[in-house]
Amino acid sequence: MFLSPSSNRSLLSGGDFSRTVRVMDSSDKNMYFILVENLPYPSERYRAGHLCYIEESRYVSKIKNTETLEYLPVKCFSTSVERGVKVAAIQSLTEQEAELLQALGEDGERIRAFREREKLDHALTLKKDCQVKVEVDGEWCQGVIRYIGAITERKYPDPIAGSYFGIELQGKDKGKGTCDGQYLGKRHFTCGKDCGVFASFTRVQPMATKPQDPPKAQQAPPRDMKEPLTAGDRVTFFMDNDRSRNGMVMALEQKENRTFVHISPDIDEKGDNGEPISIPLDYVIREDMLSPGATSVLSPDGVDPRPWLSGDGEEGIHLSLDSVVEVDLSPGRTVYGTVRWIGNLPGMEGTRVGLELEEDVGVSDGTFKGQRLFSCDPKKGLFVKLVSCRPDSRFQTPREKEGPLSASNRHPEKDRALSRVDCGTVAPLSSEEALQRLVGKMRGIQGHCNSCYMDSALFSLFSCSSVLDSLLFKSTKQRDAPIQTTLLQDIVNPLRRDGFVPSRNVMNLRQQLQKGGHSDHTFTTEEKDPEEFLSLIMHRILSLEPLLKLSTGEKIQEGYCYQIFLDQNHSLVLPTVQQLLEHSFQSAGLRLAEIPSCLILQMPRFGKKFKMFSKIIPSLELDITDLLSESPQECILCGQLASVECTDCFRDPAFGNTGFKQFCSICSKQVHAHPQRRSHKPSAVRLPEGYPPAGSPCAPPREKLQLFAVLCIETSHYVAFVRHGPGSRDWIFFDSMADRQGDQNGFNIPTVWACPEVGRYLEMPLAELATQVPREMEGVAKRLFCDAYMYLYQSPSMALYR
Repeated sequence: MFLSPSSNRSLLSGGDFSRTVRVMDSSDKNMYFILVENLPYPSERYRAGHLCYIEESRYVSKIKNTETLEYLPVKCFSTSVERGVKVAAIQSLTEQEAELLQALGEDGERIRAFREREKLDHALTLKKDCQVKVEVDGEWCQGVIRYIGAITERKYPDPIAGSYFGIELQGKDKGKGTCDGQYLGKRHFTCGKDCGVFASFTRVQPMATKPQDPPKAQQAPPRDMKEPLTAGDRVTFFMDNDRSRNGMVMALEQKENRTFVHISPDIDEKGDNGEPISIPLDYVIREDMLSPGATSVLSPDGVDPRPWLSGDGEEGIHLSLDSVVEVDLSPGRTVYGTVRWIGNLPGMEGTRVGLELEEDVGVSDGTFKGQRLFSCDPKKGLFVKLVSCRPDSRFQTPREKEGPLSASNRHPEKDRALSRVDCGTVAPLSSEEALQRLVGKMRGIQGHCNSCYMDSALFSLFSCSSVLDSLLFKSTKQRDAPIQTTLLQDIVNPLRRDGFVPSRNVMNLRQQLQKGGHSDHTFTTEEKDPEEFLSLIMHRILSLEPLLKLSTGEKIQEGYCYQIFLDQNHSLVLPTVQQLLEHSFQSAGLRLAEIPSCLILQMPRFGKKFKMFSKIIPSLELDITDLLSESPQECILCGQLASVECTDCFRDPAFGNTGFKQFCSICSKQVHAHPQRRSHKPSAVRLPEGYPPAGSPCAPPREKLQLFAVLCIETSHYVAFVRHGPGSRDWIFFDSMADRQGDQNGFNIPTVWACPEVGRYLEMPLAELATQVPREMEGVAKRLFCDAYMYLYQSPSMALYR
């Protein structure tokens, strides 16, 4: 973007964040700015949110002597080196704003505060002796401002120091502070012991304004947050038999914390309009979402078997089964769900979509007028117009949010503004995007100070998979919300959007984990294990529902990772992951109580240094059908439904080393007629209620998980392999400390390599693979086969529900 000096010295003019440079007093020596874009190489360490400045006289000279100004020579804070920065990449600040923002310390937090503006604008109005609320350890306390300004000396060569609010706590909140008005031995105001606190502006709110809680994960608004309908609205409502009728809203009424709608029904097909009725809001939808029509093209079984094509008026809407979407039931009332059916409904025109909602605010269980179109829990099914759906905004980038469903509303200036905004979420990288955005030096997550365990775990989970994206959005405790925000905005989004996360972002997360009391003082300095970090994040902080539920026959055990253990009698030499998991479950008498959306497996080891096997063969698909409790099983000989399972046959070499040994009654008799197997004691296989009896030709469905990442360790250093596509050769290799620039004061160079050579070994016959000498294996393949520490699998179907 170019700039003309005749434009009233306006520095920026594009996008929603346009602001005009303020005229400085003669006493001002510098003009201050904030980066709104990450700077390119070789200045990539300066990210959006970093402050910079230029001497006022130099700025005026540039304006006067340059007809069009594209670059401005500024100095970034923490350095005295001048660098040319695009005018489009900065926004102007007053000195007071710069001082307030400098107190935040982290670029990510700073840019969010600048863009949201509300708290910054409030802070600019605050004066001494103003009554305020201040956040102290997650609690809002009453207080009075006694001091505004710096509490530390400015750091050379920065021209200013951060400005803080010194607050004396009042009333019932006395004694909840951290000081008596002193900071680092210097007194800024006087108050009682533990009655003072110094806080940045993001933790301070005027008393007249209701304080905002620290940011939480995005969630749907409460059902009755707003009155969604008004008198006179045309609506469609559903009766107990799923029969829909139309009518007009007469009034809304609150009863027992629920909203009821009084409706005057239209005349029905029998010519009777009936009496006015009152039904819960949950069973009412605006008529413009379910307008009546006259066509019906249902297939005999209620499901349209043809590939879905957009109809008239629906051009550009690209949804398919299992798409995640959102629907506005009314202003302020958005619901989220998964597409389970697409077709036409009797008596309704246009293409309809059957949704399975995340919340029980629907009207059915997947049936429509007595005909089942899909299955879901009661009150989680909803049928709406196709044009009423749009892609789930929680999983969209800003451009995608403006995508096919609203292409007519696109605007070039808005596009440019959005391109400079930190988006709420960024989708995982596709195979092509992963190769373009991740491969190379200074790619991935930059390691620092024994962080490789965390770097590799985060890269594996979030670069090309969304299976645990629920961590980024679920509701969490107020005091832990900043950790979730850092994980999303400073690590996951930059990784997917830019292909690079600087080490300071990960260190910020480590410091937050340590300061929050979730870990000991060594968390920012010493070596840890990936499972320790994952358990901390998923269980203790974000309280994610356990990924793994194991059945021992009598009780259910829950966890997040599964450590594979083998007894001493195993006969495995060159095992696959499938064999290791089956042998571990068999020896421990375990079964999966339910299909996991994500299965994290730790390989058998004698500590981190001693491997039980010199090579482990990755299983690209993990068949868990036989590992499910109370699940129909297939006879391994004839393929019919099995009735018994024999744990003694599991170790019989005649049957091979893979798969549990289940038989139908006929095959079991034949197998156990052998003299060496007469002492075996088969046990009955429990079938789900209502399933066809054992011995029937009904083959049970196979449940399979897909491998998406492998963490490896060698000499206490973790690296990661990530599968970026469906092919056996679609692999990338990540090392957060692959190289280093400089010595003690230098930095690590994270690197990502494409490694298709891995696929060549995965495609080899097992006998040929066994003869491969590890040190002679091509590229980094040896690391995958010989150093595997943790395998990560995902369920393509269950990941949609978790």
